[in-house]
Amino acid sequence: MSITVRVPAKVNVQLAVGAARPDGFHDLANVFLAVSLYDEVTATPADELRITCSGPDADQVPLDTTNLAARAAAALAARHGISPDVHLHIAKDIPVAGGMAGGSADGAGALLACDALWGTGATRDELLDICAGLGSDVPFSLVGGAALGTGRGERLTPLEVGGTFHWVFAVADGGLSTPAVYGEFDRLTAGTDVPAPAASPALLDALRTGDTTLLAGALVNDLQPAALSLRPSLAATLAAGTGAGALAGLVSGSGPTTAFLVKDEEAARTVADALIASGTCRTARTATSPAPGATQIRT
Repeated sequence: MSITVRVPAKVNVQLAVGAARPDGFHDLANVFLAVSLYDEVTATPADELRITCSGPDADQVPLDTTNLAARAAAALAARHGISPDVHLHIAKDIPVAGGMAGGSADGAGALLACDALWGTGATRDELLDICAGLGSDVPFSLVGGAALGTGRGERLTPLEVGGTFHWVFAVADGGLSTPAVYGEFDRLTAGTDVPAPAASPALLDALRTGDTTLLAGALVNDLQPAALSLRPSLAATLAAGTGAGALAGLVSGSGPTTAFLVKDEEAARTVADALIASGTCRTARTATSPAPGATQIRT
């Protein structure tokens, strides 16, 4: 018997970042949208915990206990007093180390798949608690849709979305370390009064009404200056996407993937083609949002 769970990537349409806390984390107002790029995690009984991976950039995915999928399986097993003997195969389609929560998605997918495989019967709250212990983005990967994340981003409030939004994601060569980007944020904001993060009312209204033009005007990522400081070439990617007709562009999360909001499916194809032709990114992917969270798709 095997259980396969499909789990989405995310884009941060707002990422408001507060000053560093004593524990080294930052308070956030993080507006997540799940998008229709997916990894699939398949759990199969095995003699021990092991991870395999296929798909684009699979060679960049750790196959040891640092992988969030492995950590998720171990955490669930420990809670229920069982041995985490499972083979987890990740069919990768979310860009790796791209600021789109691919690793977090795999953790949430593995957790749901192992819960079904082992029959542990974990409640939704228990699964979310384990997710929060794994990483700030993991709870949203489980939930999907749209949500405001506060605290480190792990405390979620569901948000209403009144329509479908079309996106193009430009995938950069190589990754950006999330801790390094936050460190650069701290360096760039040192000596300044960093405001407490808060969700933008205009952005929440744009989501609720499904107004693409209003959303384009409200997109913001406080980590973007830090990502551009560490990877100046991203500025050319942003210029290529907006120059090709995107309504707005921003660095996705900690980067280096850049996200472009476009009017419709036809505009998405046009912008994606232009980004690829520009030579400023490795590839470009189109997607829509919102998308469902981790979902069992087959046994």
